[in-house]
Amino acid sequence: MQRDDPLPSWRAGGTRDALEEFLAAAEQVPIADRVAYFDNDGTLWCERPSYVQLDFFLDSLRKRVAVDPSIGERAEFAALLTGDQAGVAEIGLEHVALALAGLFDCMTPEEFASAAREFMSGAAHATLGRPIRSVTYQPMLELVAELRRRDFTVGIVTGGGTEFVRAISDGLYGVPAELVVGTLIGYDVSRDGQGPPVIRRNSGLLGVANEGSAKVANIQTQLGRRPILAAGNSGGDREMLEWAQATGFPSLALLIDHDDAEREFQYTSTAQTFAETEPITDVGARLGWTVVSMARDWEVIFPAVP
Repeated sequence: MQRDDPLPSWRAGGTRDALEEFLAAAEQVPIADRVAYFDNDGTLWCERPSYVQLDFFLDSLRKRVAVDPSIGERAEFAALLTGDQAGVAEIGLEHVALALAGLFDCMTPEEFASAAREFMSGAAHATLGRPIRSVTYQPMLELVAELRRRDFTVGIVTGGGTEFVRAISDGLYGVPAELVVGTLIGYDVSRDGQGPPVIRRNSGLLGVANEGSAKVANIQTQLGRRPILAAGNSGGDREMLEWAQATGFPSLALLIDHDDAEREFQYTSTAQTFAETEPITDVGARLGWTVVSMARDWEVIFPAVP
């Protein structure tokens, strides 16, 4: 390994070869078409044993309940606070997510972003013994940096809440807020007398959860630029990876396989809002994607903690 290697955490082998071949071929692609989009949960950072955004919501819920215990009596919140997974499943993930989003009703975007950043600055991961802000994947950080060095536009296309990811994406990945596409929450616009318009959150969704075909549609409507590299880890990313693979330019569909129980977690990631007919790792193998084995292809998983 060379000291100036831009991808030091990627071990030698077929996966690294595919990355390097793509990067070399992309030099012939017009800069305007050098676009890469990454899923976030399970692709850029750890999503187990629970999503980071869910941890943020639960932290906020516990703080509210400490002040007003009656809040915890709502069925969705009671199931979450007691760890009643069967109850959460019976209520439905969408209803639970909307109830949690309601905790932030009437907040301005700035107030919500401040709360998200405050949580990220001090929270610890439940099982890994490290700050939550450091559960990003070091090899993916290196890849993002190298793509940017090669004049790629790098964005995040996530099933998570747009505003939560926007609040932290620049600090974690160098991705500005305007290049984050996620599940959209609604806003109400009002005036206080003759003052300027004020926007505040409500708990309604704009459109549907940003998974599956919605990712492709939302990339087009919100960003307007098709990727030649797309990276994901679940069935919720399938259409985005297939779309990138079919551009006509040199392309790369990158799938992260969580197969390292010792250093992270071992599981096959699935979509959250629809059923899949085939494990995504089987899909990736069948369609010729580059399937990244965490256990085999990554020298380290997480960055060093200062």
